[in-house]
Amino acid sequence: MMTDRQAIALFLDSLASERGAAKNTLLAYGRDLAQASAWLGGGLAGADAAALARLARQWAGLKRSSAARKASAVRQFLAFLMADGHRSDDPGRDLALPQTARSLPKTLGAGDVERLFATLAEKLAAAPDDPATLRLSALVELLYGSGLRASELVALPRRALKAGRGHMVIVGKGGKERLVPVSRRAEAAALAWEAHVPDTSRYLFPSGRAGSATPHMTRLRLWQLVKSLAAEAGIPPARISPHVLRHAFATHLLEGGADLRIVQTLLGHADIATTQIYTHVAAATLVELVNTRHPLADAQ
Repeated sequence: MMTDRQAIALFLDSLASERGAAKNTLLAYGRDLAQASAWLGGGLAGADAAALARLARQWAGLKRSSAARKASAVRQFLAFLMADGHRSDDPGRDLALPQTARSLPKTLGAGDVERLFATLAEKLAAAPDDPATLRLSALVELLYGSGLRASELVALPRRALKAGRGHMVIVGKGGKERLVPVSRRAEAAALAWEAHVPDTSRYLFPSGRAGSATPHMTRLRLWQLVKSLAAEAGIPPARISPHVLRHAFATHLLEGGADLRIVQTLLGHADIATTQIYTHVAAATLVELVNTRHPLADAQ
């Protein structure tokens, strides 16, 4: 029997090569499995039902989401070992997954988005050739107009956009390519900023700091810029982030009548269940609309 360390390394290698798991996913699985191994004294790879019951008791005091994540990692690990011929049974099948209540993602109303872009328009009108303002415009237009993840946006290649094409192909989560639509206004904003990017830069949004460990803008810097613009627009910064703009992109598409499968493709979700959370946001909006605008609402 392999040691836990060897078995976990083999499992993570399989996740990376066969499923294209992202680096952060691999790190999270590695941490959870190493911790489970430590709790079982190095006996995770050979764990039986009794050992897994001890693990479940260890997880009892954790948040449901954390316990569910750890249990899922162990179940997948043990299933992999059996499928790969390293053990003859899979006790992980009987390891219960704690039920988690999925929280609704934060989003912005149409009025908030209008205020955000109105403030951006005022900044552009006051300084139409200011590189910092042009960069901010390109960032926000692509976040809300194309639904990019923050990590995808900051790492865009310098020549990612072509004038008049209306879309770009990006490498997203797990190294998977997907086609992303680009509106005419987002394209114009991005190309206006690109004119200020040095020809030597590989990225559309270079870090701008000599000696920086990251050659492109960091997600933290993007987060700071979006928060700052929100404050100028009178939107509480706690309500907004790059990911909230991605949520708004998806929610507003669904509210506008977009098909769920199309939104799944645009967001790059591997599982439509991940996209379905946005239907709850849209449904909440519809319920509020009925309760406030229906002719009989005041009669209740």
